Amino acid sequence: MLRDIGLSADAEAVYLAMLASPHLDVPRLAAQLSLPDVAMRAALDELVDLSLVAQGGGDGTGLRTVGPTVGLASLIARAEAEVAEKQRQLEATRTAVMSLAAAHEQTRDREQVTKWTGVDAVRGRLEELAASTTVECVSINPNVAQTPDAKLASQPQNRRLLERGVAIRAIYQDSHRNNPALQDYATWMSGLGAEIRTAPTLPMLLVVFDRRIAMLPIDPADSTKGAQEVHALGIVTAVYGLFAQVWATATPMGRTPERDGAGLDPQLRELTRLLAAGCTDEMAARKMGVSPRTIKRKSAELMERLDARSRFQAGVLAARRGWIDGADPAPTLPGP
Repeated sequence: MLRDIGLSADAEAVYLAMLASPHLDVPRLAAQLSLPDVAMRAALDELVDLSLVAQGGGDGTGLRTVGPTVGLASLIARAEAEVAEKQRQLEATRTAVMSLAAAHEQTRDREQVTKWTGVDAVRGRLEELAASTTVECVSINPNVAQTPDAKLASQPQNRRLLERGVAIRAIYQDSHRNNPALQDYATWMSGLGAEIRTAPTLPMLLVVFDRRIAMLPIDPADSTKGAQEVHALGIVTAVYGLFAQVWATATPMGRTPERDGAGLDPQLRELTRLLAAGCTDEMAARKMGVSPRTIKRKSAELMERLDARSRFQAGVLAARRGWIDGADPAPTLPGP
């Protein structure tokens, strides 16, 4: 108890014993506390130095205890002064660090674009940006970037953001709903207050902090190569607009994707668009984050529904029926 205000363990024990048994002389106190003579003398010297014991006792020891009200009050005051000084020093250090960080960020603002090469460099910079984010962090997360290491590294960072009241909105692919590990991660995030949605295909990996800084991959096909940190307001605004456009049509986690008037869910509707654009099964599988086998099965379902003889024909017929949003009128198909 008293060690927090500067007393050693032996001095605390001796002082409390003297308060409880003021009639005991030094030898009997030492015997009661099982303290060697040297330790007893050292404790008494410490108490005298701290003004908790004074000369002039009437019990034959030549010592008297100073009551807690007087003796301990001065020690508490001294301890409080030391804490206040440490707090002052800490605040001064904090101010200096924040000034340094602000100057560092201003330099980056002037540079407009900074490249970070390698996964470790990118993760370190993401932690710094997250620490300075105050309002919102949004992201688009294609399946190609969702490695177990990436999720493990981002968990503490996302927890700190949410605990500070920063809003997190993230978009994953619909195929994410069938991945147990990513599903658990999304459930954990949602439980902390994050908003998670999914879409059939995603344009690229991106993160935007407070609508002022965007992190984009150097190579959208390989996020391990590094990232570009963009401060140019026009580019950041465009990137955020891309996020907002995808977010508006994405399906919230926990809700089953709705089917449209033709009975198509978002994945099947997206597949019709990809087939109409001439994508192969492999290309469609890669864009949608699912296996080629899944694409073959869904393509067969689509061809059967449209009575089409090829995947491309299925896409054109779907466009003709208005199944593809914003599709141009389909040309007349040649006869068989």
